[in-house]
Amino acid sequence: MKHLLATLLCSTLSFASLNNINSFEANFIQSVTDDKNTSLNYSGYLAAQKPQNAVWNYLEPIKKDVFISEYSVTIVEPEIEQVIIRKIESNFDFFMMIKNAIKIDKDTYKAQYKKANFTIKMKNDLIKSISYKDEFENDVVVSFEKQKQNTKIDEKVFIPIIPIEFDVIRD
Repeated sequence: MKHLLATLLCSTLSFASLNNINSFEANFIQSVTDDKNTSLNYSGYLAAQKPQNAVWNYLEPIKKDVFISEYSVTIVEPEIEQVIIRKIESNFDFFMMIKNAIKIDKDTYKAQYKKANFTIKMKNDLIKSISYKDEFENDVVVSFEKQKQNTKIDEKVFIPIIPIEFDVIRD
């Protein structure tokens, strides 16, 4: 779950103007590669908005929606008719982490949160990718396309819709 949270929280912004970023939207491809060089790829769409709201709509290889608020994560899995609601252990301020990222070269930034180190690649003042090692030592790369920054996002997209027939697990 930590891997999922780190990915979700670290994939929500652009660096064009660190102090003025309020929202970010993009299509994404997430690649997770293990020590045997076996990769699993996910794709979908994400939207994020200050203070700490995000929604990841995974489309491939399976449909899944992940909603992040300041203190909880809600995972809606339609294929198994299940919802998992978890409290976040600590208040992770991703916007502050990005603001404090260190520029390494023209298009590369480094950021750190707890024990994870993130490499952020930029192109045309927008995030192109974020990479890091997860808690299982897998290499994770999240690449973005069709990025939009500081656009108005309807706050309803950050509220999970839970069908009454789905099982709800609270953790």
